[in-house]
Amino acid sequence: MAMYAKVRRMRLRDGLSISEIARRTGLARNTIKGWLRESPRSQMKYQRLKKPKLIDRYTDWLRQALETDSRRPRKERRTALKLHAQLKAQGFGGSYSRVTTFVRTWRGQAGAVTARSAYVPLTFAWGEAFQFDWSEETLVIGGIWRKIQLAHMKLCASRAFWLVAYPNQGHEMLFDGGSGSRCT
Repeated sequence: MAMYAKVRRMRLRDGLSISEIARRTGLARNTIKGWLRESPRSQMKYQRLKKPKLIDRYTDWLRQALETDSRRPRKERRTALKLHAQLKAQGFGGSYSRVTTFVRTWRGQAGAVTARSAYVPLTFAWGEAFQFDWSEETLVIGGIWRKIQLAHMKLCASRAFWLVAYPNQGHEMLFDGGSGSRCT
């Protein structure tokens, strides 16, 4: 549409010859003559004819299969490739890309409605749970580099951190740091 308007402007407003317009635009002179002969139009009139697609006969089965699969666990769902193979067994002569296009649009429209979502709030009572880990750190104590074992605890209810340093790693560190006996 833009080229059509440009050609008409070049001829009617700028007064260029048909040969000059053809040279500047790269269009054939016959095309330019045809566009200039007809009355001005606001939109292009060509529309592709709506004809049935090969997949139209199988859309009900495909939609039902996708709805069934949406209720299954993710690993048990059929892929578009498997759906295409099942459709071929039923007599579908179309391409794989038609199936993937249908699946993509279904998931965008109806699939979003049937998708399950879960929300599990992480709330804890005071003293109910904590996370525990340890690490090895180096410190300068009295001008001497020392390795220490550090017990890390994060309280789940308050999200507060608690750190305790030990001279070496042993069961005592695990039992003492993890039990919270030093907590006051």
